[in-house]
Parts: sequence; C-alpha cells; structure tokens
Amino acid sequence: MPGARVCDGERVTLRTLEEEDRAFVQRSRANPDIRYPLGNPLTSRTAMAAGDADDDGHDLLACLDGEDAGPGAVDEDDVERLGTVHVDDVAYKRPNLGFWLAGEYHGEGYGRESVALVVDWTFREYPTPAIGAEAFASNEASRALLESLGFEREGVRRDFMFVDGEHRDMVCYGLARGDWE
Repeated sequence: MPGARVCDGERVTLRTLEEEDRAFVQRSRANPDIRYPLGNPLTSRTAMAAGDADDDGHDLLACLDGEDAGPGAVDEDDVERLGTVHVDDVAYKRPNLGFWLAGEYHGEGYGRESVALVVDWTFREYPTPAIGAEAFASNEASRALLESLGFEREGVRRDFMFVDGEHRDMVCYGLARGDWE
C-alpha cells in the first residue's frame, strides 16, 4: 500500500514510496516508452530492493488520491499510482531531480504538477539555493516540462549515456530558489 502523504496539489498527491509499490515501479519502468527516455536498464524487484539504500535522497510516489485516502498509509483501492519523482543529493548544495509517469498518464498535466510539488517541497525542506535536473536531448516532453516550470538550460553532456545501441546527449537544467519564489 502507498505510504504517508508528503504533500498534495490540486490533483496529484506525493506519498512515500513503499515496498508494495515496487511491482508498479518495476512494471512501468520495463516499458520501453519509459525505460529508453530514462536511460534505465531492466531491473528486477530483487535488484531494486538491494539498491534502495539512498540516505541522501527521496523517492516519492505520484498518485491520485480517492475520496477515502487519508494522510497516512492508504489501501490499494484509495489511490491510483501515476509514477515517481526523485530528488537526490539533498544534503549537497544542489539537489537533482528525476521523474517519470506511466504511459497512460502522459499529456494530462500530472507530470508538471508532480514536478512542481517536489520542487516546492525541496525548497521548503532544504536550504538549497538551486535545484538541477537532466533530460535526454531527444526527450522533448521532459525538456518542455522543465522549461515550463522555469528551469533554465545550462549545458549539454555530449554522448553521456549509451541507450538502445547509441550514445545520447543529456541536457542539464537548473532552477534558482529566487526564480521559483
């Protein structure tokens, strides 16, 4: 069952990512439409669990809460899982965020709301002067989402990741606290 509510927006709620959410994450990230834009290899639930120790970041579940969903852990029937948002290096000067949504939720504005929530939460919880994010040069939807929230393009890491048989450029973005507030 999804975990406790971290923050919520008009439609999207961010909750703690729990063990019971692994099947959703693994199944969704196995989809080539998500895996290739993320640059992630196929990963089993066992491998995901083994690599889960991240003391300097937060994995959050983006979901739609039903009417009966309370602030604590909720029943499966009370939420609809959309995807995840992640912020890492939060103890460093510049946290970096990542995000993805299951394919059936693309184009509905859920990604933008989820990323805005995690940006707002990160600036509220940590004294960081800026937040970074990256997207493959070929991932126009993610780049447009970041730019729509005020992230500025800061550079390109050329041939940064090897995905599906070819090297891909990674576009780097940043958002200063003052530009968000």
